Amino acid sequence: MSVFTEVDGGVILNVRAQPRSSRPGLDSVIADAVKVRVKSAPVDGRANKEIIEVVADALGLAKSRVAFKSGETSKTKRLMLSGVTVSQLQQILSKI
Repeated sequence: MSVFTEVDGGVILNVRAQPRSSRPGLDSVIADAVKVRVKSAPVDGRANKEIIEVVADALGLAKSRVAFKSGETSKTKRLMLSGVTVSQLQQILSKI
């Protein structure tokens, strides 16, 4: 399984959440997902909201272009990145 999958209209990115981190951001590519650190605890959707903010900021996207495809209650999540190509995503992920 790959870290990302190209679909019509964008790319699906697999992420692994690390809540209660001291500093938010994209951490590393592990196995088949990108590790995303967030300060929030996984309570009342706060960590999910912060994951969207962190990913959007790191990739230079508007938050409205990042949405959950699946995994909102799991540590492993799939995010739909609208209007992004695989080559753009590969360039950004190569820097982390």
